[in-house]
Amino acid sequence: MLKHLALATLSAALLAACASAPAGKTAAPATVRDGATLDLAILETTDVHSNILSYDYYKQKDDPTLGYERVATLIRQARHEFPNTVLFDSGDTIQGTVLADYQALVKPLGCDSELAIYKAMDAVGYDGGTAGNHEFNYGLPFLAQVTNTAMNVDGVEARQCAGPAFPLVLSNVYSALDGKPIFKPWTIVTKTVQATGTDGKPVTTTLRIGIIGFTPPPILDWDKRNLAGKVTVDGVVEAANRYMPEVLAQKPDLVVAILHGGLNTAPYTPQMENGGWYLAGVPGIDALLLGHSHTEFPGPRYAGMKDVDAKRGIVRGVPAVMGGFFGKDLGVIRMALKRDGGRWVVQKDESRSEVRPICPKKNECVAPDPSIAPIVREAHEAAMAYVNTPIGATDHALTSYFADEGNMSAIAVVNAAQRDYAREELARTHPEWRDVPVLSAASAFRTGFGGPEDFTDVPKGPMTIRNAADLYFYPNTLAAVKIDGAGVKAWLEKTATRFNRIDPSKDGEQPLIGKLTGYNFDQMQGGISYVIDLSKPEGERITNLRYKGKPIKPSQPFIVVTNNYRASGGGEFPGLTGDNIVLSAPDGNREVVIHWLEAKKTLTQKDVEKRSWSFAPLKTRGAITFTSASGKEDVAKDLNLPIRQVRDNGDGTAVYAIDLSAR
Repeated sequence: MLKHLALATLSAALLAACASAPAGKTAAPATVRDGATLDLAILETTDVHSNILSYDYYKQKDDPTLGYERVATLIRQARHEFPNTVLFDSGDTIQGTVLADYQALVKPLGCDSELAIYKAMDAVGYDGGTAGNHEFNYGLPFLAQVTNTAMNVDGVEARQCAGPAFPLVLSNVYSALDGKPIFKPWTIVTKTVQATGTDGKPVTTTLRIGIIGFTPPPILDWDKRNLAGKVTVDGVVEAANRYMPEVLAQKPDLVVAILHGGLNTAPYTPQMENGGWYLAGVPGIDALLLGHSHTEFPGPRYAGMKDVDAKRGIVRGVPAVMGGFFGKDLGVIRMALKRDGGRWVVQKDESRSEVRPICPKKNECVAPDPSIAPIVREAHEAAMAYVNTPIGATDHALTSYFADEGNMSAIAVVNAAQRDYAREELARTHPEWRDVPVLSAASAFRTGFGGPEDFTDVPKGPMTIRNAADLYFYPNTLAAVKIDGAGVKAWLEKTATRFNRIDPSKDGEQPLIGKLTGYNFDQMQGGISYVIDLSKPEGERITNLRYKGKPIKPSQPFIVVTNNYRASGGGEFPGLTGDNIVLSAPDGNREVVIHWLEAKKTLTQKDVEKRSWSFAPLKTRGAITFTSASGKEDVAKDLNLPIRQVRDNGDGTAVYAIDLSAR
């Protein structure tokens, strides 16, 4: 406690002393001779997703393991540590919490009100940022308003509104009306800095930093309802080649590329979601800020990647960083520069990156910056009141602790709501398809990726809007695609890559879960049943695939209800490219679930289908293990799942074993 109070006191003391100087406020340039040196710390936040406070709106309790208010403390500390800093944000900033949805959808902000997350960021002081893919979730009119950006886009009103006090740059999204970028593609940020002269004495000078921004090109597919016909999108390399000559013509001292994307060495295409590796190869880029992947760089995930130093944080010779997600970390690039030939030159051998966590050890998290909570208190309290609105009740618990292992209690509600909605809409708009079976696919979004609290847990009893938000985490809109039996199998084969291949003869533990993210593990319902055989290679795992007890034929037609992200190609599922969408609803999946639960009044197990899939029986010599929240063995027992807790990890999680031989 004393340690946290000390950090909070330090944070408050640094508020005035260490705030970032606004862009453009510079001292008179001093003559800096060749041989002078300059140490610069480039600080990055990314994928904050409007997690302003260390608070879980779904469980309605504090969560010290996340929150921008704690990253703000790290920023203050870094500014105190390093003589020269700049701070940028890599996007996915305005969406992601109940607070964000409340300000965008429930009680939309007026033009004269600044978004809560931007208020918090302005209190800390930023030098620039870019837009991530989730910035577009609420539509272009809202995005233009809250960023105070005059977009020449159909349906967007040009007006001056309250926006962030720092520039947002985005080079690869253009208006369909005039072909011009909807944001400034780049800008020059001027900073007053302290260099070290050849005589060892400090020299006050100015540093001109060019910043250029990029968002994932697939946004045109993911947010087709909001963007189709209104904007066009370029690949990140194409946009860089288009605008970097303009940036370099300004003769900046340094160029920072702010990419809402990660690293991928697969063959490049203009649609590449994570094009950071290729962007690093564009001449003139001195530093690369990454995001979108919800991970950390440098870090072990990228060990062994071609031309990448995953320990120092170098990508193809360019210093780079990706600062986590949800306000869990701060990215830092320590950049060394030397004056040579009348210009600053990056000393790549002396530059390195790191990701600083807000919780370096269990139960040892930095204190929140005390200036942040008061700024957003009114919005926070309004959001809490909203999520406590009653919508009904449930006679059984809905959880995701063992969603990967067969507990479909939470997913079944989403599937039932989606399927009922789609069948009603399709009967009205496409009566000719009344005999085509309608299936539904949903995944458990909260399966522990964000830590031991990141699970859906709706207890038996009264339900509120926050429970529905817990069941359906993202603000997707409902969509449906028309495919055949072969397409259904291909879809399920993709989801089955969630699991590792299991060798029954192997001694020792084998991990159940592979690399596919939890939100891509779709589970289908609607009269369908199937078996996943983990002894088989990927692409051959789905067996005994049936609809209403009969084998599914490859040519048999189906309509599958999902969300706009998946239907438009999100997750790179076979056959889902947006071309076969037959229903693109105006309603969000979450709202569909809320209204369905309201109509039911009290949810019973008879209102939802039972589990639609199972693992093929597999007797193994060693244990098949996975990680979930600790102390949940009774949940598995109540669900009749053959699961036992093996050991407690001491961090809120535990290792469990599942008996694949049990039926």
